[in-house]
Amino acid sequence: MARGQRTNLADLVASVGDKSPVDKGQPPRDDVPGHTVPLSDLTANPRNPRDDVGDLADLASIADIQLQPALVVSRAAYLHLYPDDDITSRYVVVNGCRRLAAAHKYGRNDLAIVVNDAVARDRVTMISASIAENVDRQNFDVIEEARAVEALVLECGRADAAAARLHKTGAWVSQRRALLHLAPELQTALRRGELAIRDARQLARVPLAEQVARWQASQDRPNGMGDESTYNKRPPSRSRVISAAIADFDSKPEQLANALRTYLGPDGVHRLRDLLGQAST
Repeated sequence: MARGQRTNLADLVASVGDKSPVDKGQPPRDDVPGHTVPLSDLTANPRNPRDDVGDLADLASIADIQLQPALVVSRAAYLHLYPDDDITSRYVVVNGCRRLAAAHKYGRNDLAIVVNDAVARDRVTMISASIAENVDRQNFDVIEEARAVEALVLECGRADAAAARLHKTGAWVSQRRALLHLAPELQTALRRGELAIRDARQLARVPLAEQVARWQASQDRPNGMGDESTYNKRPPSRSRVISAAIADFDSKPEQLANALRTYLGPDGVHRLRDLLGQAST
């Protein structure tokens, strides 16, 4: 697998299969303190807030040395919280899922761990520990982060309790949760780095049907979305947005297409396409 490629841990283990040097009788390592176990004893937390483990190139050195042990809980402790999950290994990795993935990828046969079942004393503690490893990391997907924060709020029952768990302000928690109210197109743009978090928070306040058109319109302004006072003004009506897109159709046809997709929805777009096809025959 090429360096720099984002990697899903389950796919990685499956693709390595019998060709892996893991658990082939290699001697245990003693390069980090702690309890060392074979990789077959470890399962990545199925409820890790990360959808994938990202680019593992920065952990290639784990083939020779592990700088920090992984935090794990026993299978029994994990299943006490999530009895419906399919766990067959001895331990579940709570902090260190990327180290586990890198060990599989780069041919390490074991991993040093610290077992702490107190982390699994309740779901709130377990989720908090999982999030703590990822929050504020530059390579942590912001939508994954928002989903993780939302999950913690649901478990805690209150946003302020979740904020206290994460040692964050209530405003930070509120801002992250707001990102989940973005249109799918804008969530994708945010993940790609095409949309700034500050602008995404502003767009999340706009009715869902108008968000994409508002963002498209902002791309044509020198200052982007503008400041809060400008943003809080009443958004343009649908007819105004579409009229402006029609006026600019010759130079920016994609703007009209985006506006129509936003306001008409998939069914409306199909109907319009059929009608236009009939008119041309």
